[in-house]
Amino acid sequence: MTEEIEPDTKPAPRRRRGSVDNREPAASADAAMPELGQLIGERLRQLRRLRGATLESLAHSTGFTRGYLSKIENSRKVPPIASLARISQALETDIAYFFTTAEAPEPQDDKVSVVRAGERRRVERGGTTFGYDYASVAYRKRHKHMEPFVFTYPSNLSRDVSFEHEGEELVFVLSGRVEFEADGKKFVLEPGDTLYLDSEVPHRARSLGGEAKAFVVIFKPEKKAT
Repeated sequence: MTEEIEPDTKPAPRRRRGSVDNREPAASADAAMPELGQLIGERLRQLRRLRGATLESLAHSTGFTRGYLSKIENSRKVPPIASLARISQALETDIAYFFTTAEAPEPQDDKVSVVRAGERRRVERGGTTFGYDYASVAYRKRHKHMEPFVFTYPSNLSRDVSFEHEGEELVFVLSGRVEFEADGKKFVLEPGDTLYLDSEVPHRARSLGGEAKAFVVIFKPEKKAT
């Protein structure tokens, strides 16, 4: 399991299911990004306290360092989706929880849920640790098994990093060309191409020759009663 590379980082033990590397982000010039970063941090702190969890106990259950989680809560880090997936699993909630506000109603149990184009929750212009943008497009639906996003991929990945998390993932390229690496193999995807993978396989992606967007759906298996 790899961790954020900082002075307070825990020694990296053997990688386990759902691991993801979390390192320093590039600086963001987008004014909207800190707003969403603040929202995610506030929601994380609220839910962690509601669950009676400390930063130490959450660090233990997610594999992240206490310092990294503290920076998320204090809006100094905007986590990638893979990290939010692990945190939401540990706190027994949906990823959508982190994108709701007092102005936008809590996720509902309605059988039909609509999110308008202007209502998406976005992290933009390199707001995440690894420089890609994402927009949550179905955050109003509670207790769903799929988490859909629109990703904008960076052209350069300056660090040797890959993602792993529980579940399965579908990538449908909307525009541009994407170089997708999974399980040690590289695939060049163009508009209309689809890739489906086991999300526990190490994977990463970048754009080729300009901006590239994809519709990404993360499927979360239902937990079985023990």
